[in-house]
Amino acid sequence: MPAEEEIRKLEEEIAGTEYNKATQKHIGMLKAKLAKLKTQTEERRSKGKRAGPSYSVKKSGDATALLVGFPSVGKSTLLNKLTDAKSKVGAYDFTTLDVIPGVMEYNKTRIQILDIPGIIEGAAGGKGLGRKVFSVVRNADLIIILLDAMNPEQQMKIILSELYNAGFRLNQRQPEIKISKKKTGGLNIVSSLPLTKMDAETIRNILNEFGIFNADVAVGGDITPDQLIDSLAKNRVYVPAITAINKIDMVGMERLNGICRNMDAAVLISALNDSNLDKLREVIWGKLNFIRVYMKKRGREADMENPVIVKSGSNAEDVCLKIHKDFAKKFKSAKVWGSSKFPGQKVGLDYALKDGDVVELC
Repeated sequence: MPAEEEIRKLEEEIAGTEYNKATQKHIGMLKAKLAKLKTQTEERRSKGKRAGPSYSVKKSGDATALLVGFPSVGKSTLLNKLTDAKSKVGAYDFTTLDVIPGVMEYNKTRIQILDIPGIIEGAAGGKGLGRKVFSVVRNADLIIILLDAMNPEQQMKIILSELYNAGFRLNQRQPEIKISKKKTGGLNIVSSLPLTKMDAETIRNILNEFGIFNADVAVGGDITPDQLIDSLAKNRVYVPAITAINKIDMVGMERLNGICRNMDAAVLISALNDSNLDKLREVIWGKLNFIRVYMKKRGREADMENPVIVKSGSNAEDVCLKIHKDFAKKFKSAKVWGSSKFPGQKVGLDYALKDGDVVELC
């Protein structure tokens, strides 16, 4: 049976099987077979000859965010308003047939935003420009899902499905699963919490489907069969995402109130009229989880104009590496003003920094 036909049959069987205690193991096995088959199919495609040029954009700035949405939802207009880009704008589908980069400057950070071709239903399976578009999405630090205010719920359903089927896990933490293969001894499964979403037999069956018969398996939490399969598939991308609903100037108040009830986490905007774009900039910056660290040289005032931008939870060593890869070798400690117990406290390079800290390397 051709791989595409087998994939279709497995998807139909999964969709047609009611999930309950009795079918839990069976569905887990079907999903494992499906994930393995899709992974093998993608690997064969990647080794084959590419049809036409692929998209390639050099990352720049402190982070890269992607505008993802249907054709003609206003991605190009929004990109032009948020950044220094000059993306072509038109009131018809597929205006953007390439990846258009721009840079948004906000809170002392430079955020690269990419306008990519519109996603359509079936993109994950290669329809339209799907595979090329998703190859760019894999390198993103943030996905901005842009929807049309006239039909956001349906668009959101399709986009989430396409991203999920292409291997993207939005706003999810990667499951803590460590698999140490061995030559003999079978499967030794240890979990930090009681497993309530699947039993040890289901774990064994899924691992066996992926060709793992002898291994020490450490599970950090009460995971689901889907999370275990994701960890084995190796082509999953865990990335934060936000949602913006555009063209709010084209719908009435009753429709807007309905959108707010159904999609309360979305930012309502009008890119054409500049409505609520400052709020969107704030949400983008906040979701990227940045902190600003200001550097100080010994005997001088801190440079409060040009902070080093790092992720929340970064330490003094991370700041050294951001400045120059050899800095961590040169400096052994730091002095910190801001979050430390007292101004100028001497700390090790493993000291966790906070937004607004002033750091002097020693």
